[in-house]
Amino acid sequence: MHSLHMPENLLIDKHLRKKERYEQLLPQVKALISGENNQLANQSNLCAAIKEAFDFLWIGFYHVIEDELVLGTFQGPIACTRIKKGTGVCGSSWEKKEIIIVDDVSLFPGHISCSSESKSEIVIPLISNEKEVISVFDIDHNEVNTFDEIDAHYLQLLVEMI
Repeated sequence: MHSLHMPENLLIDKHLRKKERYEQLLPQVKALISGENNQLANQSNLCAAIKEAFDFLWIGFYHVIEDELVLGTFQGPIACTRIKKGTGVCGSSWEKKEIIIVDDVSLFPGHISCSSESKSEIVIPLISNEKEVISVFDIDHNEVNTFDEIDAHYLQLLVEMI
């Protein structure tokens, strides 16, 4: 049995602007998942790293299983277990195969409220080599107008690492 030296904690300066925090996070996540090919482990550490860096309300994965998104690894309050294609923000991101940013979830038609605390959301689809969505990466925040193109860019880079 061997042990790998793992970082004990992230070094993120929370006084920095969002873009700079993402730039601090990228190489640390890369180091964290380097040499590990287990998707569950890498997704778990990615969720934890983003939660620690930004303190978002909810961060997690939903995986396409047959005709539904099924809850995967996450950090935050309990969540909806299954989501149909085309429903809510996650199901819409799956159907459209595109990143969706919602400034105010109360204004999103058909929003599925897993937590009343959720006010804004971003969903990044993970697309296979066959151009099919295999999972979505979902982040909620308890304030409106949280997510923008900076988040979309860096979160896409982070999920592509795994």
